[in-house]
Amino acid sequence: MKKVFLFDLDGVIFNTESQYSTFWKEIGTEYLPEVPGIENKIKGQTLNQIFEAYFQDKENARLSVVDKLNRLEKSMRYEYIAGFVPFVERIRAKGMKTAVVTSSNSVKMEQVYRQHPTFKALFDRIFTSEDVTESKPHPQCYLLGADYFNCSPEECVGFEDSVNGLKAVRAAGMTVVGLSTTNPIDVVAPLADLVIPCYRGLEFEDMLKLVL
Repeated sequence: MKKVFLFDLDGVIFNTESQYSTFWKEIGTEYLPEVPGIENKIKGQTLNQIFEAYFQDKENARLSVVDKLNRLEKSMRYEYIAGFVPFVERIRAKGMKTAVVTSSNSVKMEQVYRQHPTFKALFDRIFTSEDVTESKPHPQCYLLGADYFNCSPEECVGFEDSVNGLKAVRAAGMTVVGLSTTNPIDVVAPLADLVIPCYRGLEFEDMLKLVL
């Protein structure tokens, strides 16, 4: 029986991935023209890990990226993926545990809490980049979630949209639900047990029949 439901943030809870893709594409054009498609390569990674991989000798660029990213996240609208809140409320009403597993940092999460004062009440725990040392596709963040609830990976379901995120859930040994919000279905499907476009009309029992 599945006991724990772990959710990535961008592209899974909030419809923000297109804003980030545009941002990182512009950053790539300005600072990393030698790395085409960086907006896809960095999905699921923390900012520090992006800097370590692509900005090691570009201190001024790092400062500029941080400033631009902070301004973006302060002005960003965090709109829920359709049907998310009712879906989470239903599974919590059935006694299941829920948590956020995101590569975002606590500063960004404060923006989320300001826009959605009831956000924290939807989850038993919120894991951020400050809680891990490895980035997706490493499974550390998802295994951390399982350990927190004292359950096995087989008892967990992970919800992801990015390739790195989907691989992280799979590597953790959990059931994988992929959202086709960021990548097309044909990219998500080989990495997921179930693919959904959103949560609207998704019933807990029906989903379990498909993933079990």
